[in-house]
Amino acid sequence: MITVHHLENSRSQRVLWLLEELGLDYEIVTYKRDPKTMLAPPELRRVHPLGKSPVIEDGGIAISETGAIVEYLVEKADGRFGPAAHRDAVLRYRHFLHYAEGSLMPPLFVTLVLSRVPLFGKAAQKRFRPMVDVHLDYVEGELAQRPWFAGDEISAADVMMSFPLEAAVARAGATEGRPHIARWLETIHARPAYQAALAKGGPYAYA
Repeated sequence: MITVHHLENSRSQRVLWLLEELGLDYEIVTYKRDPKTMLAPPELRRVHPLGKSPVIEDGGIAISETGAIVEYLVEKADGRFGPAAHRDAVLRYRHFLHYAEGSLMPPLFVTLVLSRVPLFGKAAQKRFRPMVDVHLDYVEGELAQRPWFAGDEISAADVMMSFPLEAAVARAGATEGRPHIARWLETIHARPAYQAALAKGGPYAYA
């Protein structure tokens, strides 16, 4: 059975969602954030040297990094939630699988950091906001062309994109004037597997 080391209000919620979609057996070890610093507890370092979540354990191996975990689970499920079998879908799938953390999440993280900086934080946020909007407008344009990120069917690329877009609603008004992002978020939140993952993973501030 797969063990998921799950930190509350974190990227690891995506792993629970994908496991529910794939119907794979798993158990959860939950970790609480420090209420003052909001950082992961030191106990996670016993699982992985970086002390970050998510980490899964399966068959005696530990895997970290959400993208690597997602690819591992898709492979374990014989390709379910992978890309459709044509080149354009494969390229889009690969792009958004990595775009979520490689390009979209960094400016959102900077926005979060700036929101906690006294005095000059708000002014810096205003100057930084156009960089975030470039990404959100790009995502809106992609979802205007198709219902899911890789094509006509949901895939692991959508799972990967969920956390940054959920975070972007709270941090950058992602759905304001962007109906396709709003529609996509409503659609994933209504999925039974998503709801089951929420029930098992505990409170999640971005859903």
